[in-house]
Amino acid sequence: MNTDRIEKKVLLRAPLERVWRALSDSTEFGTWFGMKFTGPFAPGACMRGMIVPTAVDPEIAKAQKNYEGIPFEINVERMEPERLFSFRWHPGAVDKSIDYSVEPTTLVEFSLTQEADGVLLTVTESGFDQIPLERRANAFNQNEQGWSIQVTLIEKYLRAQ
Repeated sequence: MNTDRIEKKVLLRAPLERVWRALSDSTEFGTWFGMKFTGPFAPGACMRGMIVPTAVDPEIAKAQKNYEGIPFEINVERMEPERLFSFRWHPGAVDKSIDYSVEPTTLVEFSLTQEADGVLLTVTESGFDQIPLERRANAFNQNEQGWSIQVTLIEKYLRAQ
Protein backbone atom coordinates (compact mmCIF):
# COMPACT_ATOMS: atom_id res chain seq x y z
CA MET A 1 0.00 0.00 0.00
CA ASN A 2 1.27 3.45 -0.93
CA THR A 3 1.29 5.72 2.14
CA ASP A 4 2.87 8.73 0.42
CA ARG A 5 0.28 9.43 -2.28
CA ILE A 6 -3.49 9.67 -2.66
CA GLU A 7 -5.11 9.71 -6.10
CA LYS A 8 -8.79 10.17 -6.97
CA LYS A 9 -10.39 10.44 -10.41
CA VAL A 10 -13.79 11.64 -11.55
CA LEU A 11 -15.27 12.17 -14.99
CA LEU A 12 -16.97 15.57 -15.02
CA ARG A 13 -19.67 16.12 -17.61
CA ALA A 14 -18.98 19.80 -18.17
CA PRO A 15 -16.95 21.83 -20.67
CA LEU A 16 -13.22 22.02 -19.97
CA GLU A 17 -13.27 25.80 -19.52
CA ARG A 18 -16.07 25.46 -16.92
CA VAL A 19 -14.19 22.80 -14.94
CA TRP A 20 -11.06 24.95 -15.07
CA ARG A 21 -12.94 27.95 -13.67
CA ALA A 22 -14.35 25.84 -10.80
CA LEU A 23 -10.77 24.91 -9.87
CA SER A 24 -8.82 28.08 -10.61
CA ASP A 25 -11.20 30.77 -9.34
CA SER A 26 -10.67 31.02 -5.58
CA THR A 27 -14.30 31.99 -4.91
CA GLU A 28 -15.71 29.10 -6.95
CA PHE A 29 -13.18 26.66 -5.49
CA GLY A 30 -14.11 27.75 -1.98
CA THR A 31 -17.83 27.37 -2.66
CA TRP A 32 -17.64 23.65 -3.42
CA PHE A 33 -14.56 22.78 -1.35
CA GLY A 34 -15.56 24.55 1.86
CA MET A 35 -12.99 27.37 2.14
CA LYS A 36 -13.00 31.14 2.00
CA PHE A 37 -9.89 32.82 0.58
CA THR A 38 -8.57 36.35 0.92
CA GLY A 39 -7.97 36.87 -2.80
CA PRO A 40 -7.53 35.29 -6.23
CA PHE A 41 -5.28 32.30 -6.93
CA ALA A 42 -2.01 33.09 -8.71
CA PRO A 43 1.19 31.08 -9.16
CA GLY A 44 3.53 31.74 -6.26
CA ALA A 45 0.78 33.24 -4.08
CA CYS A 46 0.56 32.40 -0.41
CA MET A 47 -3.19 32.23 0.12
CA ARG A 48 -4.72 32.71 3.53
CA GLY A 49 -8.21 31.59 4.26
CA MET A 50 -10.53 29.83 6.61
CA ILE A 51 -12.67 26.75 6.61
CA VAL A 52 -16.36 27.34 5.87
CA PRO A 53 -19.07 24.79 5.12
CA THR A 54 -19.51 23.80 1.47
CA ALA A 55 -22.48 25.33 -0.33
CA VAL A 56 -23.00 22.16 -2.39
CA ASP A 57 -24.05 19.40 0.01
CA PRO A 58 -25.93 19.98 3.32
CA GLU A 59 -24.66 16.76 4.93
CA ILE A 60 -21.01 17.50 4.17
CA ALA A 61 -21.56 21.14 5.24
CA LYS A 62 -22.85 19.87 8.58
CA ALA A 63 -19.67 17.82 9.11
CA GLN A 64 -17.46 20.77 8.08
CA LYS A 65 -19.25 23.03 10.59
CA ASN A 66 -17.03 21.57 13.36
CA TYR A 67 -14.00 23.19 11.68
CA GLU A 68 -15.63 26.46 10.61
CA GLY A 69 -13.40 29.49 11.10
CA ILE A 70 -10.13 27.56 11.41
CA PRO A 71 -7.48 29.50 9.47
CA PHE A 72 -5.13 27.86 6.98
CA GLU A 73 -2.65 28.64 4.21
CA ILE A 74 -2.02 27.20 0.79
CA ASN A 75 0.87 28.09 -1.46
CA VAL A 76 -0.14 28.05 -5.12
CA GLU A 77 2.53 26.27 -7.16
CA ARG A 78 1.34 26.04 -10.76
CA MET A 79 -1.59 27.17 -12.86
CA GLU A 80 -1.52 25.88 -16.42
CA PRO A 81 -4.90 26.92 -17.89
CA GLU A 82 -7.31 24.07 -18.53
CA ARG A 83 -4.61 21.53 -17.64
CA LEU A 84 -3.10 21.77 -14.13
CA PHE A 85 -3.64 23.58 -10.85
CA SER A 86 -1.42 22.73 -7.88
CA PHE A 87 -0.72 23.97 -4.39
CA ARG A 88 1.10 23.00 -1.20
CA TRP A 89 -0.49 22.85 2.23
CA HIS A 90 -0.25 21.28 5.66
CA PRO A 91 -2.70 18.35 5.63
CA GLY A 92 -5.05 18.00 8.57
CA ALA A 93 -3.86 21.29 10.10
CA VAL A 94 -6.90 21.83 12.35
CA ASP A 95 -5.40 21.66 15.87
CA LYS A 96 -4.81 25.26 17.00
CA SER A 97 -2.22 24.12 19.56
CA ILE A 98 0.20 22.80 16.88
CA ASP A 99 2.63 24.98 14.91
CA TYR A 100 2.35 23.37 11.48
CA SER A 101 4.70 25.91 9.87
CA VAL A 102 7.70 23.84 10.99
CA GLU A 103 6.41 20.76 9.13
CA PRO A 104 6.87 19.87 5.45
CA THR A 105 3.86 20.38 3.19
CA THR A 106 2.16 17.99 0.80
CA LEU A 107 1.60 18.76 -2.87
CA VAL A 108 -1.99 18.76 -4.18
CA GLU A 109 -2.42 18.56 -7.96
CA PHE A 110 -5.61 18.85 -10.00
CA SER A 111 -4.97 17.69 -13.55
CA LEU A 112 -7.52 17.87 -16.34
CA THR A 113 -7.76 15.68 -19.44
CA GLN A 114 -10.37 16.18 -22.15
CA GLU A 115 -12.24 12.93 -22.80
CA ALA A 116 -14.90 12.14 -25.41
CA ASP A 117 -17.72 12.34 -22.84
CA GLY A 118 -16.37 14.96 -20.41
CA VAL A 119 -13.31 16.07 -18.50
CA LEU A 120 -11.30 13.62 -16.43
CA LEU A 121 -10.19 15.28 -13.20
CA THR A 122 -7.34 13.56 -11.39
CA VAL A 123 -6.61 14.79 -7.86
CA THR A 124 -3.28 13.72 -6.41
CA GLU A 125 -1.83 14.57 -3.02
CA SER A 126 1.73 13.45 -2.34
CA GLY A 127 4.40 13.90 0.30
CA PHE A 128 2.79 12.22 3.31
CA ASP A 129 5.94 10.23 4.09
CA GLN A 130 7.59 13.54 5.09
CA ILE A 131 4.89 14.43 7.64
CA PRO A 132 5.96 13.82 11.28
CA LEU A 133 5.31 10.21 12.23
CA GLU A 134 2.90 11.07 15.04
CA ARG A 135 0.57 12.84 12.53
CA ARG A 136 1.27 10.95 9.32
CA ALA A 137 -1.28 8.11 9.42
CA ASN A 138 -4.10 10.34 10.63
CA ALA A 139 -3.38 13.03 8.00
CA PHE A 140 -3.25 10.40 5.25
CA ASN A 141 -6.47 8.66 6.35
CA GLN A 142 -8.38 11.93 6.75
CA ASN A 143 -7.32 13.16 3.32
CA GLU A 144 -7.95 9.77 1.67
CA GLN A 145 -11.56 10.12 2.82
CA GLY A 146 -11.60 13.87 2.22
CA TRP A 147 -10.57 13.66 -1.44
CA SER A 148 -13.25 11.04 -2.07
CA ILE A 149 -15.76 13.57 -0.76
CA GLN A 150 -14.24 16.52 -2.63
CA VAL A 151 -14.45 14.88 -6.06
CA THR A 152 -18.17 14.32 -5.45
CA LEU A 153 -18.57 17.94 -4.34
CA ILE A 154 -17.04 19.41 -7.49
CA GLU A 155 -19.20 17.05 -9.55
CA LYS A 156 -22.35 18.24 -7.73
CA TYR A 157 -21.24 21.86 -8.04
CA LEU A 158 -20.78 21.63 -11.79
CA ARG A 159 -24.04 19.74 -12.26
CA ALA A 160 -25.94 22.52 -10.45
CA GLN A 161 -24.46 25.27 -12.65
